[in-house]
Amino acid sequence: MLSDIEIANAATLRPIRDVAAETLGIDEDHLVPYGHYKAKVDIGYLASLADRPMGRLILMTALSPTPPGEGKTTTTVGLTDALFGLGHKSMACLREPSMGPVFGMKGGAAGGGYSQVVPMTDINLHFTGDFAAIAAANNLLSALIDNHIHHGNELDIDVRSVTWKRVLDMNDRALRDTTVALGGYGNGFPRSEGFDIVVASELMAIFCLTESWGDLKRRIGDIVIGYNRAGNPVTARELDAHGAMSVLLRDALAPNLVQTLEGAPAFVHGGPFANIAHGCSSVMATRAGLRLADYVVTEAGFGADLGAEKFVDIKCRKSGLRPDLAVVVATVRALKYHGGVALADLGTEDLGAVERGMANLRRHLHNIRHVYGVRCVVAVNRFPTDTTAEIDKVVELVAAEGVQAYPATHFADGGAGALELAKGVLQALDEPSPYEFSFTYPDELPLTEKVEAVATKLYGARQVTWDSKARRRLQRFERDGFADLPVCIAKTQYSFSTDASLVGAPSGHELHVREVRLSAGAGFVVAVCGEIMTMPGLPRDPAARRIDLADDGTILGLS
Repeated sequence: MLSDIEIANAATLRPIRDVAAETLGIDEDHLVPYGHYKAKVDIGYLASLADRPMGRLILMTALSPTPPGEGKTTTTVGLTDALFGLGHKSMACLREPSMGPVFGMKGGAAGGGYSQVVPMTDINLHFTGDFAAIAAANNLLSALIDNHIHHGNELDIDVRSVTWKRVLDMNDRALRDTTVALGGYGNGFPRSEGFDIVVASELMAIFCLTESWGDLKRRIGDIVIGYNRAGNPVTARELDAHGAMSVLLRDALAPNLVQTLEGAPAFVHGGPFANIAHGCSSVMATRAGLRLADYVVTEAGFGADLGAEKFVDIKCRKSGLRPDLAVVVATVRALKYHGGVALADLGTEDLGAVERGMANLRRHLHNIRHVYGVRCVVAVNRFPTDTTAEIDKVVELVAAEGVQAYPATHFADGGAGALELAKGVLQALDEPSPYEFSFTYPDELPLTEKVEAVATKLYGARQVTWDSKARRRLQRFERDGFADLPVCIAKTQYSFSTDASLVGAPSGHELHVREVRLSAGAGFVVAVCGEIMTMPGLPRDPAARRIDLADDGTILGLS
């Protein structure tokens, strides 16, 4: 089979104006084109759709990730194409890939095989410049903070308390902890600082949760950058930074329209990671998609304990959106891995390991239905090494949980390979839901108890332990009036615990919170757990070593 990039390069793409007009009814006058095959949709036009009825929202999530990968984005595209092929007005809403993992572990994140969004190389690299705009706005605030301190510090900012970090859309562990303003008086006051990756920044979260230009400016103004010497929070609004930062993000806020290999429309907009941020594409794109299409398939990052939880407890809580159905992606390989099989042996049939690994999927299904209150089906993303006996075993085990599972071969067959999945989704949507949508915790619960609710209800943890500094900072957040905010837990994606090696469904463990961060503009508090880093490092053998440019200008090595 051809590689992902070979398939993408061989595809015949339709001009984006035709995709917009023929699939969504958007006139070319409402597009801001970025070349022939990608465009932003005018925000003013999207605002005019407010009276249209909403389509059905399908949330794509998965069991806990494994090193071989599960194909959540690929399944999102495959399902969208299958619904499109059945004659339905469907579209995908996806996150933009970060260049950190593109050049790090993933090598690309626009789907795979014959279920991709295109133009694949553009989407994986600079795309429409959204991430560059977010980085510029973020770093403008950093510059304004240091400039304010240098020129007299009228706000009496305690330099030791500044929490706002600079950002870069690249994995670079050397920048996690830095010192700025060295070199003498003219360069400002030296202080400890550091970099986060763009997708972990509060500004990325604001970008994805905002509803309008006015809301964007308000949220940016609410950002708390640190504290003054009296112990009171200092905001970006007090630095007069929110206007200029909003200007840098003005055009980026419009959703990016592209297409799948089969010509279905897709919004690709925003890109927070779900292990260190809230893991969902923009509210702007999701709401616009629901006004433009009958079915919107949107992806939340990593497993249902991370992306789906934050989709429910942050995105849905803040926006009022509600998923009509969840699709949980599972693979035979992932189940065997969670069942204790080594990576090298995943290609060997092992029904016992499939059954043992079902513990992981079973907990996710429980959480989705009985904690979030969302009905679901399972998509079994089939790989060539899977045996018929293994696929049948997965379907049987899932059925025993009262859920329907649908094997799919969309990676190799495109939308045609996900037709049974699409029909199963439509059937589930037509039936009354036996569940009532709910959040994991109420707004009025103290912040510590919100973290404990997620840890005990979803992760199977026995208790939450706190670094003393983190607990004191959390108490400060509550004192300053932020007690009603939801929490965003940053932890490894590979386990329900903070230990990536504890696969399956561990129970009775401790969730240790080593750090907490206030994202007042985004409207949540981040609890950083275990060894998770908000600036990732590159792996020993980064994908960048295999990404290349041919003499004729062809990009090679993206996957």
